[in-house]
Amino acid sequence: GAEYDSRERQPHPKCLKGTRVDLFNHIYGLLDNLTESRLIWLHGTVGVGKSAVAFTVAERMRHLKVIKETTSEKRLVGTFFFSRKYTKRCTTGYFFATLVYQLASNFFSIWDDVNRAICDNLALIDLDKSLHDQMEALFLRPLRSL
Repeated sequence: GAEYDSRERQPHPKCLKGTRVDLFNHIYGLLDNLTESRLIWLHGTVGVGKSAVAFTVAERMRHLKVIKETTSEKRLVGTFFFSRKYTKRCTTGYFFATLVYQLASNFFSIWDDVNRAICDNLALIDLDKSLHDQMEALFLRPLRSL
């Protein structure tokens, strides 16, 4: 239920067309810059529209490919929406499991690496496992093999 287009999050918060143009231009500029990190941390007070902005960006990025020549690998690697209201989304326990599933689904070239990491150490998908250990084994090592 933490992915941007989950049924649990309906109705999906969206920005109206023509609104927040400067913000979107800034975000898309960052995402299109291949020399910079394309991880964006969106923050602000409750009710300012963070979820609507994030959903709108995710919706656009979902349709873009990593490179024109690829047939399957999309630019949207994964999403996770935290929520105070839902037990599985108000802590970090499901964070890496949710993201790594999306990552491996979008980039089949690392599916075997992720699967091997989990088979070698089932504790990696334990909700109480160290986030550092999960990040290293489930994300960084597979990504390094790209």
